[in-house]
Amino acid sequence: MNDEMPEITVFTCIYCGYTSVDMAGTTGISYPADVKVVKLPCTGKTDVLYILKAFEQGADAVMVVACAKGTCHHLEGNLRAEKRVGRAKKILDEVGLDGKRVEIFFVTGSQGYSFAAAVEEMTGRVRSLGANPLKNRTVVEYPGGGRS
Repeated sequence: MNDEMPEITVFTCIYCGYTSVDMAGTTGISYPADVKVVKLPCTGKTDVLYILKAFEQGADAVMVVACAKGTCHHLEGNLRAEKRVGRAKKILDEVGLDGKRVEIFFVTGSQGYSFAAAVEEMTGRVRSLGANPLKNRTVVEYPGGGRS
């Protein structure tokens, strides 16, 4: 990968996950800029298909930023997200994209530094793995929903 910034999609809950993103921003904690944040009611709503679709649309990496274990506002949503991230890793390995491109991070709302460190970690991973090979691939939509 050249000097281009990796594109990272972040799925986060509206509680601790997004609050850590917001905390990083409001306190001036810097992190790599090419991050797209997708807020969900709970990371337990993160579907494996959402993760795979992010890669299909050109993301170099996907992060799920969830409440710390034992503090999920929806009891076990973050644990469901952890299992789904594990499934996504296996699928990425099977199709040759490398499961290291997706990771879950558990934070509390006051951990803006932890969010920034997680983005730095994922940026480093992507730089060593290279750009998403699907990034420049054209997906053709056919009438009736078929694709190639």
